[in-house]
Amino acid sequence: MSNASSSALRLTRFLADLKVYARPHVARMLLLGFSAGLPLLLVFGTLSFWLREAGVDLSTIGFFSLVGLVYGFKWTWSPLVDQLPIPILTRLMGRRRSWLLASQIVVAFGLCCMAMSDPALGLQNILALALLTAFASATQDIALDAFRIESADVAEQGAMAASYQAGYRSAMLVASAGALLIAAAFDANEATYEQAPWAATYFIMAALMSVGIVTVLLSSEPMPISPRDISATPATQATGKSAGAMERLGQWLLVAFVMPFFDFVKRYRYDALLLLALIGTYRISDVVMGVMANPFYHDMGFTKDEIATISKVYGVIMTLVGAALGGVLSLRIGVIRTLFLGALLSAATNLLFAWLATRGHDLTGLIFTISADNLSAGIASAAFIAYLSGLTNVHYSATQYALFSSVMLLLPKLIAGGSGVFVERYGYENFFTVTALLGVPVLVLVWLARNVSMYDRDKITKQTKTSI
Repeated sequence: MSNASSSALRLTRFLADLKVYARPHVARMLLLGFSAGLPLLLVFGTLSFWLREAGVDLSTIGFFSLVGLVYGFKWTWSPLVDQLPIPILTRLMGRRRSWLLASQIVVAFGLCCMAMSDPALGLQNILALALLTAFASATQDIALDAFRIESADVAEQGAMAASYQAGYRSAMLVASAGALLIAAAFDANEATYEQAPWAATYFIMAALMSVGIVTVLLSSEPMPISPRDISATPATQATGKSAGAMERLGQWLLVAFVMPFFDFVKRYRYDALLLLALIGTYRISDVVMGVMANPFYHDMGFTKDEIATISKVYGVIMTLVGAALGGVLSLRIGVIRTLFLGALLSAATNLLFAWLATRGHDLTGLIFTISADNLSAGIASAAFIAYLSGLTNVHYSATQYALFSSVMLLLPKLIAGGSGVFVERYGYENFFTVTALLGVPVLVLVWLARNVSMYDRDKITKQTKTSI
């Protein structure tokens, strides 16, 4: 076969692979991913810019980012989302859609209340509202992850993850670049702080939650895959008698809270520790760096318009390219290789921020840095979501995925809490260099986990198809 024919064949196969994104259940994840990604930066990165503009010091902003720990503990209430119905709503919409809708409404409410607060007058109210919004957002994540996993087989999870991640990252750009653009448009004088531009911004962000709400209302409930039957224990099967109230409660607690974690340890045994270590550190470079990104832009002299415009144009394009590329690479070269590539690029692009710190107000440098950062984040996130989905037992999808994603955020969020203190003491350049070095152990863990994940993912594939 000639080189031209071989290249044409590879191109044809690549274009055929891209058709997976046109499937309805895959395309739907773009909109639901948008709904999931919107609140995160509004209680995290964009909020830090607002706080800084309101005169809050860097140390306080760094500690304020600990609100993000809510996402790290969502595994504690994920069994309730997995098991408990919402009165009336679950009967009308199904288990996953009812929890999605309820959480989205609370997120919109929390953002509206944040819009009516002013951090310059005190941080107590906005802190409480940020916690409420983060809790509702984390609950939406729990329900949505289960919805995604149950809506497609394992072979399509890479594409589902890529579509979800494209929507998620696009929403993050809207919540950062878009929010800054809106705030700038309503701000008559950037030299002085005013609360009104931020109020308008957060009201508009709350209205954008309607994207997810409408999508949930128009979607169908995925094929129900119920947890183990808890109404019939061995004792009741033997006697034919109905279980008492206390026995039913005990069985429910066993299935809801114990079995999802026991199942994971049983399947992976000692390798479970290795997998949890990988999950707990994979996004550490991005998460720790992200807290100080917006204060860094502010302190480098970039205006809200400049940051927003560059992020909106270059960031959105590179995010979509990265997510799509991550999904196709996961399909072609495997999730593990793509996972390694994503970890390498995520750590390396943090060095670009260190480089930018030496250049000050350099728009070309900002374009290059933001473009590279979003491309690497898209690849890494798509591969990581597909990887976590492959580790999940479909019978406990909400609880197990919540455990994985909570472990993913817990250590990075704890470290990020001290990021402001580090920057004040050592400067931005050293901070971004250290966050890049944090990614080195991740590469080692991916390499160590390569055989475990490949073997068990194949086993889970067979198990899931049998269950479905």
